Amino acid sequence: MRGGSGARLALIAIVAVLAVLVWRGLPLIERTLAPPAAPQLIVARGDLADSEQSTIALFEGAKDSVVSITTENRVVDFWTRDAVNVPLGSGSGFLWDRQGHVVTNNHVIAGATSAIVRLADGEAFPARLVGTASGHDLAVLRIDAGPQQPAPLPLGGSADLRVGQSVFAIGNPFGLDWTLTTGIVSALGREIPGERGTSIRGLIQTDAAINPGNSGGPLLDSAGLLIGVNTAIYSPSGASVGIGFAVPVDTVNRVVPQLIATGRYAPPTMGVLFDPRGDALLRRAGMTGVPVLDVVPGSPAAAAGLRPLGVTRDGRLRLGDVIVALDGAAIRDSADLGAALDIREAGATVELGLLRGGGRTEVSLVLAEGG
Repeated sequence: MRGGSGARLALIAIVAVLAVLVWRGLPLIERTLAPPAAPQLIVARGDLADSEQSTIALFEGAKDSVVSITTENRVVDFWTRDAVNVPLGSGSGFLWDRQGHVVTNNHVIAGATSAIVRLADGEAFPARLVGTASGHDLAVLRIDAGPQQPAPLPLGGSADLRVGQSVFAIGNPFGLDWTLTTGIVSALGREIPGERGTSIRGLIQTDAAINPGNSGGPLLDSAGLLIGVNTAIYSPSGASVGIGFAVPVDTVNRVVPQLIATGRYAPPTMGVLFDPRGDALLRRAGMTGVPVLDVVPGSPAAAAGLRPLGVTRDGRLRLGDVIVALDGAAIRDSADLGAALDIREAGATVELGLLRGGGRTEVSLVLAEGG
């Protein structure tokens, strides 16, 4: 019995070995007997579709104006006191003019002590900070690329954008340089949280894929014109889920020239002090609007006779004027008033709707330059 079992086991082992040898050797036998392998024939596809050709032309015409931005922070070692530059982050930007100004997002360069701008041809330049406007998440850098600098992007408009029109985003997501994504305008007039409790308003919403590293890059229309600056995504995971936001170009074209000229952006002013905390006091009284907390002497508001918040003899607050409208548009809170002033220019005449002494009155004033 033992001899028979051993013989069967030996036979099974021999069969298994033969099976492995055949399995391993079969491809060699097939290659020996089969005719030589040759590449498959390639089928000519014909001309690209018109939409494909236009997208390719748009990208090739715009990519040289788009830049990659890397930032560093200078850190001093606690023990050795040696200072070293530590990589901080990366983003995108684009050339604004022939003088080397580069537009990007404020959050791309926030906290950095230095930045490097890299052009599409691979050449890199140290950049200096010209100015920032955190309320619009915009910043301007400047590089010295000389006369061979690529042309700036041509500007379009954002006031006449329509939901559903095609858009194209170029940037450097996750460090993957000069990436093109496409989509449509998904919505207009969006609002997202900004810094210190403020909001960034009037944004373009798009489903063109926008990921970390796209920030500061351009959003283009189908004519290759700049219509926005990609600024943020809405995503629990931190990656694109089809909801991205861009600062409209009309805002960019209002803010950037001021940053280049003065290093900061200051909307026009009425000479009125207002604050969200004043709005909250008003809401507790069941009212909406913006209470005038103070009036700057010699300001347009002072000339127009606006009345600020006061204090009675017994120490109670006395409500002054409450701004409830500007040029016929309702003003519900300080954010509304700030946004309304932001789209106007110094020297413009505005009509204020005021609540005063239990009644409604209208006052005209001329906006002054922001301080």
